Amino acid sequence: MKIAITTSGNDLSAPLDPRFGRAPKFLIYDLEADTFNVIDNLQNLNAAQGAGIQSGQNIARQGVKALVTGHCGPKAFRVLQAAGIKIFNTSASTVAEALDQYRTGKLTEAGSADVEGHWA
Repeated sequence: MKIAITTSGNDLSAPLDPRFGRAPKFLIYDLEADTFNVIDNLQNLNAAQGAGIQSGQNIARQGVKALVTGHCGPKAFRVLQAAGIKIFNTSASTVAEALDQYRTGKLTEAGSADVEGHWA
């Protein structure tokens, strides 16, 4: 199973980015293979609107089944939910910490968006 984690870096020691739609990158971690790749999200970083929707579509195309992020707005939440992607919010400081929280079952699946859209 693949999970996406929001980040601004290129590896597990990188900081977790608290934003979903405007995160600079997504680290896509394959739990079965124990490998990851990083995809760029720069097209949505400064988008006037639709960043969460487009970001949701981007990670859905990667075959992701779960998202670990700091916050998720309402439009992105709906897109992710429609794609069957489970959303988990965390205040972890790094990607590795967020991944560990996910693996050990310390995160609770979000039932709704936790921020309004267009927040910085």
